[in-house]
Amino acid sequence: MTDSAQSVAEVPITATKTSLDINDLLKILPHRYPFLLIDRVIDLTRKQRIVAIKNVTINEPFFQGHFPNMPIMPGVLIVEAIAQAGGALLLTEVEDRSDKLIMFTGIERAKFRRPVVPGDQLRIEVELKAWRAVENMIAVRMEGIVYVDGQRVAEASVKCQLVDNSRGRRGPSPDSAETE
Repeated sequence: MTDSAQSVAEVPITATKTSLDINDLLKILPHRYPFLLIDRVIDLTRKQRIVAIKNVTINEPFFQGHFPNMPIMPGVLIVEAIAQAGGALLLTEVEDRSDKLIMFTGIERAKFRRPVVPGDQLRIEVELKAWRAVENMIAVRMEGIVYVDGQRVAEASVKCQLVDNSRGRRGPSPDSAETE
């Protein structure tokens, strides 16, 4: 493959870049609307720490049912935002990230201290606590704390593993085969 034909997703993020806009995030993370839960990164220290921002608006699709007349961001999505920020930190280290996915392997000590509502801006701080690379596998443990207006609203420890994105895919089922 020539340099000009190289996929944008395979271009490494430079070691000196300490912030990422939405366009950078779309090159790094596989998530898309309505499941991309971080809007930008305001601080990134390679293999150590990341600080991301999520602007919560009433336009989020989950507010239609969680809860009618009392919109509250689901806690599980706040933990997912922690994982996505951590995923951005991890994937900036991987050149072939278009061939990889980050999968949750554990969530521990999740606490929700106050509701997150439309109009809140989440400040998601994630610190890398452990990084283990064995052969073609990378496993990490990260701790995240989420703030709104300087007040802690949630926290969790998450474990993730970088896997080949074809690992969970299945081939076509026998009854879906085309006939001539």
